[in-house]
Amino acid sequence: MLNLPQNKKIILFDGVCNLCNSAVQFVIRHDSKDAFRFVALQSELGIQILNHIGVNPKKTDSIILYEPGVAYYYKSQAAIQISKNLGGFWHLVTIFRIIPTGISNYIYDYIAQNRYKWYGKKESCMIPTPELKIKFLE
Repeated sequence: MLNLPQNKKIILFDGVCNLCNSAVQFVIRHDSKDAFRFVALQSELGIQILNHIGVNPKKTDSIILYEPGVAYYYKSQAAIQISKNLGGFWHLVTIFRIIPTGISNYIYDYIAQNRYKWYGKKESCMIPTPELKIKFLE
């Protein structure tokens, strides 16, 4: 059984992707309710979570929002749910729910397939600063 905080939403992200790391930093800056924790998909815990929810770690490179004991979301639906939980102005992103999931995931996949080419890639997962370390699960 995984020992995860039950009162936090967990964002699994590509730890070597510059775009993904920028998105994580964005969420941290706007997470006024302290709702999120972060885990790199490539980490041991990330792989354990993926296996726990039934997602093949070898077949995903997408962002996943996992709400322990509730549900998980991936691709565009994860981004919309994250925005919804940020509240304020960012809650307006939920308007994109009117776009059929197939279309929004197509756009998401196009960006995901080109993210390394457009934004670059790190050699290893980012190391959080001591102040941010509490936001990352190991």
